Amino acid sequence: MKILRTIIWILAALGFLIFAIYNWRPVELTLWQNLVLETKVPVLALLAFAAGFVPLWAYHLSVKWALNRRVRALENSLKNMALARQAETAVPNAVPIVDSPVDKAGTKAGEPADPFNPSNPGSAGDGK
Repeated sequence: MKILRTIIWILAALGFLIFAIYNWRPVELTLWQNLVLETKVPVLALLAFAAGFVPLWAYHLSVKWALNRRVRALENSLKNMALARQAETAVPNAVPIVDSPVDKAGTKAGEPADPFNPSNPGSAGDGK
C-alpha cells in the first residue's frame, strides 16, 4: 500500500512540475487597495493546494490519534476485566505448593536416583 501511495505522490509531483514549466508567468494579486503581490502562477497553485490539504490532513491526524487512544483504552479495560474474571475463578483457599527438600544425589526425597545422571555416585555415567 505504501508503494501505491508513493507512486501517486510521484505522479502528482511530476504533473505539478509539467504544469509549472508551461505556466511560469508572473501574475499580480491585489491583497488590499494598496498592497499588490507579484508572484508566479505555480506558486499560487501550490499555496491553494496547501490551503486545502493542510487543514484536512491535520484533522485526519487528530481523529486518528483520538481513535488510537480509544482503542488502547478499550484493550486495557478488556485486559483488566479478563484478569478480574481470572482472579474470581481462582480457588480462594488453595494451599501453595512448597518445594520438597533435595538430597545430595540431586533427587527429591523419596525418589530413586537417576542411573544415567553423572552427578549421582555409582551411576552408569561416571565411567566405573
